[in-house]
Amino acid sequence: MQMSTIYFRAATVCCVLFPFLSGAAVGADVLKPFKDDLFSSQRILETRDNGRFLRVDYDEMRDINGRDSIPERRVKDRYVSLKVRRQQENQTLDLSSGPLDVARVGRDDGQAFSVIFIHGRGGDRRLGMNDITFGGNFNRLKNLASENGGTYYAPSIATFDENGVAATAALIDHASQRSGGRPVVLACASMGSFICWGISRDAGAVSKLAGMAILGGAPDPELPKSAAAKADLKIWFTHGSRDSVYNVSDVEAIYDKMQKVGRDVRLTVYETGSHGTPVRMSDWRQVLNWILEG
Repeated sequence: MQMSTIYFRAATVCCVLFPFLSGAAVGADVLKPFKDDLFSSQRILETRDNGRFLRVDYDEMRDINGRDSIPERRVKDRYVSLKVRRQQENQTLDLSSGPLDVARVGRDDGQAFSVIFIHGRGGDRRLGMNDITFGGNFNRLKNLASENGGTYYAPSIATFDENGVAATAALIDHASQRSGGRPVVLACASMGSFICWGISRDAGAVSKLAGMAILGGAPDPELPKSAAAKADLKIWFTHGSRDSVYNVSDVEAIYDKMQKVGRDVRLTVYETGSHGTPVRMSDWRQVLNWILEG
């Protein structure tokens, strides 16, 4: 699958998550399942580092052609639930960095947690709200947020420089304030990872985050020295082994360096996956449960 640049059973939880997520730590499996039989049955080929490193089987014929009614353009209906669109809204937020166009799913305030997704080059807020492409994975993310009392934001980031970082930091602050200080997760895909790396150097923004997910992102050699690393912020990398844009070996080298000194990092490699594979294949429930468990 090509893009521009652009993971388990759970215990039943009560439908209101505030008592769990408002404290310093929460139990594992805080998010109730959503279509786990379709998204979470990935075959593990290799594991090491006490399960922090996973190599997962990926097969284009199965994971694209077998999943989509029109390959790479429309997922089969059973992978999605479009009722979540009733909770979707486009907004222009007046933030400290200036106006920012966002799409939002879920509550506008008092949310149990927030997820912010940063698109790659050529994208905007519509990408992270697309229900029927990327194997329905964004639809699953939207439903996981909505069904568990959370909020999902997909902003339009105009530039992947200091201005984009400032806009994202302001959105993190907005989400934290609107939720009353509950967890915020920042996810960045492809070139959007430049935004995550800029945020990783901002101690104030890092202090408001529960963790990051990096999907097919650029390697950042300075990450082990960052404010995020010093704060031991949870970071989960997902990457295709045949990514021709950002080499998996460079990402694995950063993961190895950080995990060897005890940082709270994970890496999932999709064997034979390309640059866009992590956006399609990353198991959002597994990633978010790990980050939100405290």
